[in-house]
Amino acid sequence: MKPIIDLHVHTISSGHAYSTILENVIAAKEAGLKYVGISDHTSKMPGGAHQYHFDNMIVVPKVIEGVRVFRGAEINIMDEFGTLDLKDTSIKRLDYAIASLHGPCYSHSHTLNQNMNAYKAVCNNPLIDIIGHPDDGRYPINRDELAKIAKETNTIIEVNCSSIKPASYRLNGLENTKEMIEACKKYGTLIVVNSDAHHAVDVGKLDLGISLLKELDFPKELTLNFNEDLILKLFDK
Repeated sequence: MKPIIDLHVHTISSGHAYSTILENVIAAKEAGLKYVGISDHTSKMPGGAHQYHFDNMIVVPKVIEGVRVFRGAEINIMDEFGTLDLKDTSIKRLDYAIASLHGPCYSHSHTLNQNMNAYKAVCNNPLIDIIGHPDDGRYPINRDELAKIAKETNTIIEVNCSSIKPASYRLNGLENTKEMIEACKKYGTLIVVNSDAHHAVDVGKLDLGISLLKELDFPKELTLNFNEDLILKLFDK
């Protein structure tokens, strides 16, 4: 069984990515995906897209080249209170939202308790669907606790293929991702494997993450990439 979706894909609108929506969709089709999510960085990330970009995503066709396109955003978590840098009214116009910690927006000096408070607040925000790359050792967290909270709030945890590449700039990405997967397995928390592609050549390249799930015997029924009914229920708005 092959994965059918990649929900973490950036375009030139992120400022530090290098492909267009159309280029990414064609790459998704060539990778055998049925669904792809466009999730550009929001405004507080240097070069990130303005609020109007996300408000206007309604003009993006739902189907391009036979691939269902979901309109999303990777939103920055700004502080320990879970403040986001995209207005609720804009998030509601999208099909889904990822929330992530990024250095330019959230200091590495925050404590474990502060980081967990941020994630708790975001998981309890009904507008957020996915926690993006909770694997960077520069942000200490309790992954067991995060998996439990995510399960309780129906929040999806991301396995980020960019984080587990040998050249990843995220600290201890592979080891931390394994820990996160084991915690999600313990609590029955839903996972999605995403590429975090910043160029079309990486769209749909999910083998690193999928192989890791197999290695750790993570249930396919808890892996969104294989669950078409749940994909449509959650994101086909």
